[in-house]
Amino acid sequence: MLRREHAQDFIFCLSILSLLHNRMILYITTITCRKIISCRFSEEHMTSYKELGLVNSKELFRKAMEGGYAIPAYNFNNMEQLQAIIQACVETRSPVILQVSSGARKYANATMLRYMAKGAVEYSKELGYAIPIVLHLDHGDSFELCKDCIENGFSSVMIDGSHLPYEENVALTKKVCEFAHAQKDYVTVEGELGVLAGVEDDVSAEHSHYTRPDEVVDFVSKTGVDSLAISIGTSHGRAKFRPEQCTRTADGVLIPPPLRFDILEEIEKRIPGFPIVLHGSSSVPVEYVRMIEQYGGKLPDSVGIPEEQLRKAARSAVCKINIDSDGRLAMTAMVRKVLFEHPEEFDPRKYLGPARDELKKLYMHKNVEVLGSANHA
Repeated sequence: MLRREHAQDFIFCLSILSLLHNRMILYITTITCRKIISCRFSEEHMTSYKELGLVNSKELFRKAMEGGYAIPAYNFNNMEQLQAIIQACVETRSPVILQVSSGARKYANATMLRYMAKGAVEYSKELGYAIPIVLHLDHGDSFELCKDCIENGFSSVMIDGSHLPYEENVALTKKVCEFAHAQKDYVTVEGELGVLAGVEDDVSAEHSHYTRPDEVVDFVSKTGVDSLAISIGTSHGRAKFRPEQCTRTADGVLIPPPLRFDILEEIEKRIPGFPIVLHGSSSVPVEYVRMIEQYGGKLPDSVGIPEEQLRKAARSAVCKINIDSDGRLAMTAMVRKVLFEHPEEFDPRKYLGPARDELKKLYMHKNVEVLGSANHA
């Protein structure tokens, strides 16, 4: 039997334990409520791409595969680029993927880009033809960035784990796919195997290595990606090959080595009917390089991917071809030309307008003559 003083101590201890228990319950309840409120707040403030009038890439890729053409994926950072893309694609009746890099989000602001994409949808209707438009994150490098884009209206994201060890690439890509595919409106995901050399925005790699066909089945099955970017010799930027890798014509134009279509064909055998993506596919037109240099620029050893090789790729399982540097060259060439010929000009509309028109002309050519996407919207 407990002595009286021990009994009092025991009762006191029970009281303390009861108080701690109640406080623990209160703490757990508070944390749980905060999480619930946070989730509901997040859901309420998420923007689905369907609210913006956008589509994901799944159906577009299926049609491209069947039709033997590639969907143009054009990067944009500002209004003039977006106007040119939409005008070109409406006039050629082409679907389009509007690509936004991490650098573009920093430059233009995530909220601005979301409403620009919505404006692009309405603009295409105003021009007389509502083309299918995808808003795609180009080279997302983290789960957090992909998640933020998905919650802000992107209909497609790329998670680029190609710089990571293979198993880490698989794990990161799978995590993004699980989140994207679980959304009320299914968001498509592009993964990457192989590394492209070159520099473009926040993407930089000194050395490239080709995609290994032996890895593609395992990667696609483990991650659940909707499309796969591969490395067969394309590269980022406006100098896609070193001069020593090329031959030169009599007038000094660099001729690059051919793409590794043997790797592409082997990948097609391993994952038949699966959508393939080519990054770094600008052709770096000589006329734009020469115009830039004529009006004061310096772009030594510029060389891109020949258009006939891109045409060949577009007839295969490659159903998305990324083009950015060509657009930069076209606009820069016209801006330099206008300011050289009219040094008194200071109204941005007077040089950005011609730059926009030249970009539209370039993209119409790409849709019709290179990618084959015209009349497929």
